[in-house]
Amino acid sequence: MAKATQDSNRPHKADVGSAIPNHDLPPIPGRYHADREELLEFYRRMLMIRRFEERCGQLYGLGLIAGFCHLYIGQEAVAVGLQAALQPGRDSVITGYREHGHMLAYGIDPKIVMAELTGRASGISHGKGGSMHMFSTEHKFFGGNGIVGAQVPLGAGLAFAHKYRNDGGCSAAYFGDGSANQGQVYEAYNMAALWKLPVIFVIENNGYAMGTSIQRANAHTALSERGAGFGIPALVVDGMDVLEVRGAATVAVDWVQAGKGPIILEMKTYRYRGHSMSDPARYRSREEVNDMKENHDPLDNLKKDLFAAGIPEAELVKLDEDIRQQVKEAADFAEKAPLPADEELYTNILVGKY
Repeated sequence: MAKATQDSNRPHKADVGSAIPNHDLPPIPGRYHADREELLEFYRRMLMIRRFEERCGQLYGLGLIAGFCHLYIGQEAVAVGLQAALQPGRDSVITGYREHGHMLAYGIDPKIVMAELTGRASGISHGKGGSMHMFSTEHKFFGGNGIVGAQVPLGAGLAFAHKYRNDGGCSAAYFGDGSANQGQVYEAYNMAALWKLPVIFVIENNGYAMGTSIQRANAHTALSERGAGFGIPALVVDGMDVLEVRGAATVAVDWVQAGKGPIILEMKTYRYRGHSMSDPARYRSREEVNDMKENHDPLDNLKKDLFAAGIPEAELVKLDEDIRQQVKEAADFAEKAPLPADEELYTNILVGKY
């Protein structure tokens, strides 16, 4: 692969931390100034996602997870950094089918997420959704949506509900660079801007969509600029740095909650695995992937801040051991949990009480 193509997929400092001009956005705060406990919590949540997804890959290989399975490894800083600025139960989150990480970032029990992955009755969608369709109305997490880009107008609708109810909440609608070419995205942009809806449109730009480089699929690759025609401001963020994501999230949440309408956050991120477990990812070089792992990994990036804050490596090793144990317990729980009863085929089909 040409070096120019590789480099253009990576989050460079020249690209990130910028804003689309001609909007009265406040100054970009840069990296969030986290205290010791916040740094540890960011690391814990990202590490939980990493170890959870690694275990998912193992269970998929063993045949315990069926169907499609899209892992979030490499993109952990996006969900953790953004959702740290949101309030579970107040602010709504909606995403596509790569949603395990977003659920864990919102503090949802890994046991019921893993049980859903294995199709068990104790799963968060009672075993009916699997990997791609998980919901928790209690946490205001609205999926897990399988149709590419469909979650974007739904996210605008969630924001409309927040504005209608005047409940102080906002909506975060995640989508990828592949979804950015879908027509309904721009219909949602227009409606959100017209009605000044409190929605954060989050583009998780990993550079390859389902397997095609963004340069091959897009006439104009600056995805953040595509809202400018609707008057929507945008920030371009290093999605491999959780503190930069958290800083941008502060700006975005303040913006939408002030009644100024939608905002776009383009997260320059990078997934290490293919689009799904069945994707060998031959469209990119081994050297490119290894370079991202060695020089841009979100967990390693945050480790530098943890060490600078005086947190010893032994404490991080112990944290990793604890999380591995939690993930093991989640997998054991999922493997032993019962399958849905046959009668469940006929429940939750129509709106009503069952």
